Amino acid sequence: MVFFFFVCGQYTFRSEVKGYEGVICQCHNCGNMSGRVIKSRPFFTFCFVPIIPFTISGFVEVVCHICNFKQPLKNRPDVVSMQNGGNPGAGPYPPPANPGWGQQQYQGQPPARYG
Repeated sequence: MVFFFFVCGQYTFRSEVKGYEGVICQCHNCGNMSGRVIKSRPFFTFCFVPIIPFTISGFVEVVCHICNFKQPLKNRPDVVSMQNGGNPGAGPYPPPANPGWGQQQYQGQPPARYG
């Protein structure tokens, strides 16, 4: 008696999108600055060999590498404006305020004394 073992599954190829290399944006789910623009192409695999693509052109998404949240790039106009190194401009989030009352520098904790 001969036993044949076949494995079927799905694998997604991911790559950076041209024009968005090195662009990091804020995740709308967790709020971390860890969103990147990624092109995903899922394939049907047979015995770990990619055979049939599920889509012709793939998906262009903003993906957070911390919470794994995905959002289509067309829903993120703040990220689209950063294409080819553009300035994000005034987005929905205000810039962080300066801490303190002047140009004082943070002194830190005093050194620990042992002995």
